[in-house]
Amino acid sequence: MPDRPNFLILMADQLTARALPAYGNRVAKTPHIDALAASGVVFDSFYCNSPLCAPSRFSFLSGRQVSAIGAYDNAAEFPAQIPTFAHYLRQGGYQTVLSGKMHFCGADQLHGFEERLTTDIYPADFGWTPDWNRFEHRPSWYHTMDSVTQAGPCIRTNQIDFDDDVVFNARQHLFDMARRKDARPFCMVASMTHPHDPYAIPHRYWDRYADSEIDMPRVRIAADDLDPHSKRLRHVIGLNLLPVNEAQVRAARRAYYGAVSYVDDQVGVLLAALADAGFADNTVVLLLADHGDMLGERGLWYKMNFFEPACRIPLIVHAPGRFAARRVIESASLVDILPTLNELAGGAAADFVTPLDGNSLVPQLAGAAGSDEVIGEYLAEGAIAPLVMIKRGRYKFVHSPVDPDQLYDLQSDPDELRNLAPLAQHVSRAQEFRAEVARRWELPELHAAVVASQRRRHLVYDALRKGRYTPWDFQPVRDASRLYVRNDQDLGDLEAMARFPPHRA
Repeated sequence: MPDRPNFLILMADQLTARALPAYGNRVAKTPHIDALAASGVVFDSFYCNSPLCAPSRFSFLSGRQVSAIGAYDNAAEFPAQIPTFAHYLRQGGYQTVLSGKMHFCGADQLHGFEERLTTDIYPADFGWTPDWNRFEHRPSWYHTMDSVTQAGPCIRTNQIDFDDDVVFNARQHLFDMARRKDARPFCMVASMTHPHDPYAIPHRYWDRYADSEIDMPRVRIAADDLDPHSKRLRHVIGLNLLPVNEAQVRAARRAYYGAVSYVDDQVGVLLAALADAGFADNTVVLLLADHGDMLGERGLWYKMNFFEPACRIPLIVHAPGRFAARRVIESASLVDILPTLNELAGGAAADFVTPLDGNSLVPQLAGAAGSDEVIGEYLAEGAIAPLVMIKRGRYKFVHSPVDPDQLYDLQSDPDELRNLAPLAQHVSRAQEFRAEVARRWELPELHAAVVASQRRRHLVYDALRKGRYTPWDFQPVRDASRLYVRNDQDLGDLEAMARFPPHRA
């Protein structure tokens, strides 16, 4: 087997780990993901580092915490000078390809990817910048409860249009690479927007489930009993303005499961193409997400917090010829992906030109123990000050300067129902975590940096919308002069090169 494998990274948006049978779910129908898990390495305790789309993706790409790169929220610019795994792999001789969502904001819409096959589903400008100084104001681009109150079946959605395009282009490109003379290994990211809300899904997926099959939220907490950050999230998503009933909750969860099955079907399509193109035996497949979804747990929806449904995500690494099937119990996170890919590709830690916040997971893939630690930061909508998280061993500690601390023992209390921080028997442990927070972060300075960034981006966005507007959104280039049959190439040669596998006389 060649030493340098290909990588196919299958990314879902807002896919909580507990929605998959591989992580204990008994409702979802995901046979393709189940098969990956059965013969792959499943990370049982895997997390995002920031429970929001763009910041999470930027930490995934860079191996850095979001505060280190200014990736505060969904309208934060991802600096072009920050190396990503696409840069490192490309420098090391890989083809790097992106199909689908990555939520890049700013003028650089590639960030090391040699080819990008689609545009993004979300805007690339600064229009979605939060304003911590005007928390009560709810801009039109915030989440609303329409996603829940209008949940149900449909024929088409904006998200189906996008993901169908993502998968079509990724599948086609796998065959294109198989037919090229370019012998470089590849790293392809195929990033879908499902099962992200709105909770609407075509009938063929809605009908895979019945109302009677749908599990309902298992943690019910009255709004008045929620922690302060959760109360703020209710305001941000408009839940205080538009409460939801049981039927709407069930419909939203049913549509979400339908969207998970849609993702699973697309995984099947891409895995079949990988095999048909002859790449399967030397490709490491990673299935992961950017963050999870509360799905009504604790009365909350979407993400933007550090409770398990919002921040615990799947990671399945499938390479049976390299790694035996196993489950990894130690915690890890998205910042660990870059050093992992780099090591699998034959790179060395000395290659890194900036400090990394993650560690290679290759030892865990091979059966060794891991560091069992996750660091998280949330600096976006719904917050009024930095929110940070330390997950180590069985404990999770969540701190914000404006809120009471939260400490949970996930081993004895997986639903995070009992906050241990104020209890006398846990005072010393909470103090140790607070001391670590003080060592890791200068929170007043970080708060000031976030607010200053918001002010700059609000001004830039408003200014660039005056007069002629030049968008940053990625424009896929499709040169029709190089497609199919053209007169600059002998027809017989063209058809012979396009046939895969080649005809053998």
